[in-house]
Amino acid sequence: MKSQNSAFASTPEPLPDLSDPPSVPGPSLWSNGDFLRFWLGETVSLLGTQVTNLALPLTAIGAFGASDEQVGLLRFLQLVPYLGLALLIGVWTDRARRRPVMLGANLVRLLLLGLVPLLYWWHALNLPVLMVIACTVGIASVVFDVSWMSYVPVLVRSPDHYVEASARMSVSSSAADVAGPGLAGVLVSALGAPVALVADACSYAVSVVSLLLIRTPEPRPEPAAERHLLRELKDGLDWVMRDGVLRALALIGFCCNFSMVTVWTMFLLYGTHDLRLGSTTLGAVLAVASVGGLIGALISRRVIARFPLGRVYLVAQSALLLGPALIPAAAGPRPVMIGMFVVSFFTTYLGLGVAGVVIVSLRQAVTPQSMMGRMTAAFRTLLFGGGALGGLSAGLLTGRLGARGALTVAAAGSAVVVIGLVLSPVSRLRALPSSPRQQAAR
Repeated sequence: MKSQNSAFASTPEPLPDLSDPPSVPGPSLWSNGDFLRFWLGETVSLLGTQVTNLALPLTAIGAFGASDEQVGLLRFLQLVPYLGLALLIGVWTDRARRRPVMLGANLVRLLLLGLVPLLYWWHALNLPVLMVIACTVGIASVVFDVSWMSYVPVLVRSPDHYVEASARMSVSSSAADVAGPGLAGVLVSALGAPVALVADACSYAVSVVSLLLIRTPEPRPEPAAERHLLRELKDGLDWVMRDGVLRALALIGFCCNFSMVTVWTMFLLYGTHDLRLGSTTLGAVLAVASVGGLIGALISRRVIARFPLGRVYLVAQSALLLGPALIPAAAGPRPVMIGMFVVSFFTTYLGLGVAGVVIVSLRQAVTPQSMMGRMTAAFRTLLFGGGALGGLSAGLLTGRLGARGALTVAAAGSAVVVIGLVLSPVSRLRALPSSPRQQAAR
């Protein structure tokens, strides 16, 4: 990829006419063998990730008696690479072919997670080593995450299939959210937490094989006479912040992630401490919510095909942002309250399932391949930043206002974001653009 030798133009490129209907798509992605191979590998690895999400902290607790603070630090180390390294990794992935990068990332995750039970059996595993492994796996996850969203357009080839591809990937993610925790619980119960991590290692092996079987040629990024890391970082952020559609998607996405993590954390505190709900009940509420996300992903293509794209985005994101209002409003007998909790989370995740397909498709459609990694990295940094701040805010607000009072404030703040959603240029779009925005002159 050539380096940017000049700043972006002082005014953004004009938006293409999005009022025209998209071109008639070619054959379905069911006939695209390479995409199906990638989809299968990623679906299996997402299921494996659910095992790690449960087995890694249980290994820390069961093997080393880790405290709540240490378990929290372990989770933080898994996620902090998204905040600290995503933008740098985005620059790097825009300089390289993505498939070899993804192969390397999955091999690292496979080896490290497979090493945990071996170290445990050899009595060489301790909590600091486990935390180093968790952080390194987190770094590899950032590398893969930033790369795969940039790689899918190479396999799909036509923007006409971006929505279909995004919908299929979203279905896999939602299905893993539904089935993964149950599978993880069975494996941890049957094998023990350290040994259960082998399942995730095997899932990455499946992903590695699927990537090796792909035959679609990936263009090599154009070489550059000179590269400047800070300039490339700035260009990636500028690409997102100067484009009205991408900027709106990023900022509203930050607010949505902040809202979801805040409400989810507060709800666990409210249900556990105030309502004395058992873990089975709390888990059932959240499991039903995940079914809402799966339904949203399954219906997204039909909904997007029938209604203007912006209207679908507006309604879906509004459902996500307004759903939390039902939680502090829940009252009456306990079954009624639990029913309202279920409706609240189901509505939120249903909206997320549909909106996620729109968001990923739009990001891929308006961004050229040379900028895809940095665009994805900028979004990941903002989204994970919103989630991290949401978790922190949930604890602080709950400590000061009590869980129900904090939930009321969180629900009101989430509802206010709908105003920005209505004013967003995304809500006025009728269809995906037919080609990426043009970059400024180099």
